[in-house]
Amino acid sequence: MPKILIVDDEADIRKLLTDYFEINGYSVMTAKDSREALQKVEQQPDLVLLDINMPEQNGLQLCGKIRDFVSCPILFLTARIEDADKIAGFRAGGDDYILKPFSIRELGARVEAHLRRELRIQNKSSVRFNEDLVIDYTARELYFQNKRIPLAKKEFDIIELLSIHPGMVFEKEQMYETIWGFDKQGDSSVIAEHIRRIRSKLKECNCANRIETVWGVGYKWTSL
Repeated sequence: MPKILIVDDEADIRKLLTDYFEINGYSVMTAKDSREALQKVEQQPDLVLLDINMPEQNGLQLCGKIRDFVSCPILFLTARIEDADKIAGFRAGGDDYILKPFSIRELGARVEAHLRRELRIQNKSSVRFNEDLVIDYTARELYFQNKRIPLAKKEFDIIELLSIHPGMVFEKEQMYETIWGFDKQGDSSVIAEHIRRIRSKLKECNCANRIETVWGVGYKWTSL
């Protein structure tokens, strides 16, 4: 069942599209703003319907933020009719541009066409967004404001373990056994040194610290 993410600040539009696509066999997620959309994008939708005119961060800005990390088709829904607006949409990374008001049957046909094309490509990656911080688990890379932060293998292993369980406290010994393995000779105190390096690299990029020390226990990943 294809998954569609609908991002629109108008509740009526979200409901109309949700009803239509669910009746036609799709799994539908919705978001009313860019913050919710970033969380839902982590669930790897097969296609995104994105309104341009949203408060705070608009659809063009959101598209530009996620485009390098999300390979699925992104279709803009908008009332803007100028050619310059369409060009801006395509340059932001959109794959199609659908004017409001639209024929919902035509929209459904375009969605089907994009999904068929996407099936021929099938190039998904696994990513997580924390505001301007992006963790690409497939490429094992970390980005802040689209700039890559170089990490050693164990440093990324630590970020991966903590970030896929946000808010969960890990003891140092537990982290050492998970990342280094039971058979490895060593001391769990090495965890503290690796985390110090990770924090230093985040700070160099003006990225806020995301690894919180839980005194007497261990560490946990925090989202801003």
